[in-house]
Amino acid sequence: MAGGNAIRGSRVGAGPMGEAERGEAAPRRRVSFWCANKHETRPSFAEDAAVPETWDCPRCGFPAGRDKEAPPAPPKTEPYKTHLAYVRERRNEADGEAILQEALARLRGK
Repeated sequence: MAGGNAIRGSRVGAGPMGEAERGEAAPRRRVSFWCANKHETRPSFAEDAAVPETWDCPRCGFPAGRDKEAPPAPPKTEPYKTHLAYVRERRNEADGEAILQEALARLRGK
């Protein structure tokens, strides 16, 4: 048997929980937000806190707004681009051919 006066299931510094120790809780209000998937989220805010325009939906991750009829649009995600796709955006076929010929000339010149 372990010695000491520890109470089982407690830790050092643990005390009674409640408002007596933490103080009075600030008055709260719940605000509804809706996402494009019609999920409703109701976070609570302090009465005197500024409520944000949008809130992230915890169910789908889309932005949620306070207007149920017109929720914010889901963010547009760009498809993954390869390095070659980025190069093709910057260069045309003629540029690529000129660079290739220049590199081949350097290799053959050595």
